Parts: sequence; C-alpha cells; structure tokens
Amino acid sequence: MPLPLSSGLARHKYGKGAKLHALVLTDDNSAPLHYTTNHPEPTPSSSEVLIRVDLAGICATDLELARGYMGFQGVPGHEFVGTVIEGPADLLNTRVVGEINYPCGTCPTCRAGHGNHCPTRTVLGIAGRDGALAEFLTLPTANCHPVPDSFSNEQAVFAEPLAAAVHVLDAANINANTRVTLLGTGRLGLLTAQVLATTGCHPRVVGRNPITLRWCADHGLDATPVDQLTIAADRDVVVDCTGTPDGLRLALQLCRPLGTLVLKSTYADPAPLDLAPIVIHEINVVGNRCGDFAPALDLLAAGRINTADLISATYPLADGVAAFDAAQQPDNIKVLLDPHAS
Repeated sequence: MPLPLSSGLARHKYGKGAKLHALVLTDDNSAPLHYTTNHPEPTPSSSEVLIRVDLAGICATDLELARGYMGFQGVPGHEFVGTVIEGPADLLNTRVVGEINYPCGTCPTCRAGHGNHCPTRTVLGIAGRDGALAEFLTLPTANCHPVPDSFSNEQAVFAEPLAAAVHVLDAANINANTRVTLLGTGRLGLLTAQVLATTGCHPRVVGRNPITLRWCADHGLDATPVDQLTIAADRDVVVDCTGTPDGLRLALQLCRPLGTLVLKSTYADPAPLDLAPIVIHEINVVGNRCGDFAPALDLLAAGRINTADLISATYPLADGVAAFDAAQQPDNIKVLLDPHAS
C-alpha cells in the first residue's frame, strides 16, 4: 500500500558483505521486475561515495526499461535524494542529489567537456550500473550536488528530471515573444512546461490526459486537449514530450519553417517517419537529454517550480512492483519509493 508522506522511516544499516533490499530487472519475460532482499551491496571505488537512498522517483524511462527498453538488467532508477554515508569528510552525512552519467574522463569527448556523451559511459539505473531503487547506491564524488537544508526530500527528488527539463532552454532561444507549444502532459512534460513558463513565453501545453490537462490549467498554464487543437505551422519552438511517433508527427505539423523541434522524451518504439517536412521547411531538430543541476536547484530554491502537487503516492520499496503498476495509471502523476519505509 502507498505510504503517506509523513510516515516514519525504519532505517537499515549498511554492512560490508550484507545483502541489499532492491528492485531488480532481469531477463525473465514472465516477471522482469521483482523485489529482492538478497542483492549484493554496492562497494564504492576510491573516487565514489556510498549513498543511502532516502527517496526515489519512477519516471517514464524506468517504465520502458521494465518493458525491455535497452535490455537493461539490474537495479533501475536514477531520480533520487540520499545521504552520503561513506566518502570525503566534506560530504559525509550530507544530503545529495546526483548526475547520472559516469564518464571515463579521459577520452576526447570527455576532454572536450561532453562527459554525458562519453562513448564508454555507464548511466545510473539505465546502462551498465545499478540505480536508485534500492537502499544504497554508489556515485562518483564529482557527480554529487549537496541539497540545501531548506529542501524537503519530496522537493529534492525532482532535481534530476528538473535539470533535464531546464536543458530545453539550452536547445532553443526562448523569450517572452517566442511562440512555444509543448506536446505531452506526463511527468517530464509538466516540469518542462513550468520551466518554459519562467521565460515569460506562455507555452501552449497539449495533451490527452484530462487529469494532467486540468493540473496545467489549475497552475496557470495554457492547456489544450489534442482533439481540440487547431493545427497550423506557426510555432517558433515545439517541444515533444510524448515519446510517441504520433506526437512527433504532430510536432512537425506545428513547427513553422526555420523553427525548432526539441525532442524531450524517451523514444522506446521506433517508427517510420516522413523526413520531407524537416528538409522542406528547414526545421532544426534537437535531441535533448540530461541537464545541469545548478539552475534546477536554483528554480526549486526560488519556489518557481511546483513539485508537491505532482506527487500522487509514495510506496515502500517492498511494494515496488505495485508502485510501477501505479505509475502507469493515467490518474497518477509522480509515484515515489521510500527504500527505508517498513
């Protein structure tokens, strides 16, 4: 059963050689996601810290991983806030959030400052490395960002997806006069819409879910059901947060000639795409993934992003499979996991 956010926490102690309580993805097609109390404890390297996960979020990428996306096996999850329990003195007992890419640091891509695209990187809970849906995780010290004492865990857990949302502003020049449409009112879409609104551009948000469309309207965003949308190629910037072929096709129909289309989602299902409009109208198509944490934390600190109203339920880790089921329901927005709740 989901827990109320005020529930007390039963803290587990980390012990060398002990076993970890975790959600794990395997290649078992009948039940790929399961809860275990017998996963190996992580051991940090000399450049890493050990973090007790205090709260973690389930996102669309996690749901796609559970359906087989990227063939990932291990502990999923990359949205978290936690407390450093082993590491440098200046971080010990500090709450942190963390960047999810683990670059090599020495290849030409890393030396050019693009570690998020390191060809040999691993990615927390997504590619080659256990993630945050467990009691503990390891993270490079350089990836950690201390969380202000004024932040609740329920705010801080949004740092990673909010950083991704803020990265949209790096993909296109957006100001108060920019005509912007955002497609998709899922978890990331609602964060991205709020980020866009901070520029003064008054984004038009288009979606199918009446619950999240109502959320937009209640929070001062221009919400339009997709079946009531008048299609015209007049948008300076279109941000596609749907992750679907239909959403991408619609985005191309809305983008004006010489406009910008930002792809801001997990695209798990390949599909045929007519590339002619991109060429004919010279549309700038930009992929957009992880972003900087500093501006995201600044927006949270300034109270400019509403996260509290996005949280639908918090589950104990032992009920993680049920939490994944809940996260797929259209009447839920953000589902969280508390790894130390009984």
